[in-house]
Amino acid sequence: MATDAPEFTDSRYRNGHVWAAPAAGQTTHTRPQPARLGRMRIVVPAGGIGGARFLRGLRAALGTGTAATEEQTTDHSITVIGNTGDDITLFGLRICPDLDTVMYTLGGGINEEQGWGRTDEGFTVKEELLAYGMKPTWFGLGDRDTATHIVRTQMLAAGYPLSAVTEALCDRWRPGVRLLPMTDDQVETHVVVNGDEGRRAIHFQEWWIKHRAALPAEQIVGVGAEKAEPAPGVLDAIAEADAVILPPSNPVVSVGSILGVPGIREAMVDRTVVGVSPIIGGAPVRGMADACLTAIGVETGAGPVAEHLGADLLDGWLVDEADAGTEVEGVEVRSRPLYMSDPAATEAIARAAVDLAVELAERRGERG
Repeated sequence: MATDAPEFTDSRYRNGHVWAAPAAGQTTHTRPQPARLGRMRIVVPAGGIGGARFLRGLRAALGTGTAATEEQTTDHSITVIGNTGDDITLFGLRICPDLDTVMYTLGGGINEEQGWGRTDEGFTVKEELLAYGMKPTWFGLGDRDTATHIVRTQMLAAGYPLSAVTEALCDRWRPGVRLLPMTDDQVETHVVVNGDEGRRAIHFQEWWIKHRAALPAEQIVGVGAEKAEPAPGVLDAIAEADAVILPPSNPVVSVGSILGVPGIREAMVDRTVVGVSPIIGGAPVRGMADACLTAIGVETGAGPVAEHLGADLLDGWLVDEADAGTEVEGVEVRSRPLYMSDPAATEAIARAAVDLAVELAERRGERG
């Protein structure tokens, strides 16, 4: 549902409004702190197409740097914690689909129609690999995209951590946000399935792309997650954040994977956290998040997803008008149109999430 983006009418976004100071004995690392809206710092754990497009709307809503110029029209900042659970090594190349989707989308190089991959892409490399009989055949690398994976793989082989590699790649794309991987350690999402070949674990990408999530999943596991550490800068960004906004990304294999890295979820509990539901009217807006939710025993609904994320984490939850009346104990739920049908609608959604975070942080500051 398209909506016209409203003009900023809240003076907090333009004036040097100072929010309430912490109560005696409190620090910014022990309780959520209201932002100084002359310089609002937002952290967004994101993955996939929905997360990337929401970030584009958030960047527009805050007036932060653009891909073309990196000029800041405000002092607001956005730090993105990118999901790396989807990462996979194929044809000798390390591929980071979610990091690249965010980078390309905000950097102006994404294929807008499909929401992933590069614009003006060719597939000569894919055709040549097929001619050699190379497998897998279900994952197609575009020529332009392959260049990114070659650079990443060479830098990783030279000893650079993924966070440094991502920073170097962003130097070209200038996404207007700080993009951090959730961890420098290798974490891969695997899916336990039971089909014609029996019970086995396969990489998430194989389940998602080759099988279109049609194989019934018994379990979704972040292999290596329990021993992973947050990438440099991640915990500091959360501790300094005025708000954390969960975009309408897959709650299991995107946002869920990020929260699964020890220390990240715990750090976010001490912030003001507002989420945007990826489920509208009992169905995912796009993709197959319902299959992921079924695999972990969560009903596909705006309310159940919020309950799964937890009232200890969430302070606010935006749902679509189709889900008006949703109640989640301990969470402030608001309804509004949530279809990111065009840039103006997406910007308005992002702005509503920020507005709710501002309101809840102020309210908690007053109670503190």
